[in-house]
Amino acid sequence: MVRYSTVASRHHCTAWQQPFHLDEDAARNTLFRGLAASGWHTTALTMRLLVESELKPAGGIVGAGVDELRWPKPVRPGDELRVESEILEVRPSKSRPDQGLIKVRTTTLNQNGEAVQVFIGNLLVPCRPE
Repeated sequence: MVRYSTVASRHHCTAWQQPFHLDEDAARNTLFRGLAASGWHTTALTMRLLVESELKPAGGIVGAGVDELRWPKPVRPGDELRVESEILEVRPSKSRPDQGLIKVRTTTLNQNGEAVQVFIGNLLVPCRPE
């Protein structure tokens, strides 16, 4: 679990140079009605949580792409985030007989159990020897 803080929201990175990420007063007048984390910051925190999790299908997480990425609710200062992953599909690679692909839905939840990010990713995995 990680906690999103106002310090993180004020980090001076070019991706976060928008008022709803940096300035509480300015953020009140945006569609977020307050400070909100960058979706890409949320994605980075999600990846950190995944790497630290028990999901290690190839000895780690080896991404082959993302089919879908959504941010249904904003992440706010003080939010505590956790991830849940669900394997949707397992299939052999069409081009590499020693590898397979798994499709995984990963949902990032806040402390209230509300989804703040959902993505479906494709991961490379080694095949078991026959």
